[in-house]
Amino acid sequence: MPNEILLILNLIVIYGAVLIFYRLFGKAGLFAWTVFATITANIEVLLLVDAFGFEQTLGNIMFASTFAVTDILSENHSKKEAGKAVGVGIAVSLMLIIITKFWLAFTPSANDFAYEGFEIVFSNTPRVLFAGFAVYAAAQAFDVWLYHRIWEFTNRKSGDRRGFLWLRNNLATLISQLINAVLFNVLAFGGTYETTTLLSIIASTYIIYIVAALLDTPVVYIARRLKDKEKIS
Repeated sequence: MPNEILLILNLIVIYGAVLIFYRLFGKAGLFAWTVFATITANIEVLLLVDAFGFEQTLGNIMFASTFAVTDILSENHSKKEAGKAVGVGIAVSLMLIIITKFWLAFTPSANDFAYEGFEIVFSNTPRVLFAGFAVYAAAQAFDVWLYHRIWEFTNRKSGDRRGFLWLRNNLATLISQLINAVLFNVLAFGGTYETTTLLSIIASTYIIYIVAALLDTPVVYIARRLKDKEKIS
């Protein structure tokens, strides 16, 4: 199956899963998704693929889903709850760094067959995770802050607190994702890939983030509707 089709299916499955987790488990489901997405994105970002004419790392859509989560929490619950989700993501990234270092510190048995594969994947993970740790904290905190600043501005100008959801959702996410795309790729892969490849990865990453940000707007609207209908605990 072509990579392009796989990416589209991946996006549908991921955003669909965010709504399912929210419908079934409420806020707890979104916190659980943050844990899952943080771990998964930090591992699959090591894979480099060609799709839509770009070289790109995987993990972009999964990571973008964490911004949808904080926007849903901001919209339906509070800035404090969105901040908690950011804190969960940071804590999970830190623990993954620590635990993977322990894995590689063990001496494998003569009958072991998995250590070499673990070493290939997780020997590169600390740099990626440290980059993800720093950039995730900065980009997500900025996203939550900007989301609420835009919300305050539109509410003050229009008097409609529920209006302009599409604006605060997209504008906050697009700006914070630009910060994320540049800083993460430079910190995680600078010196690993040639400059032209790195620039291609940054460009493709941000293009994916743009598409993901625009497509997560219906997800946030659906999540708000679920909350309005009292289908969320």
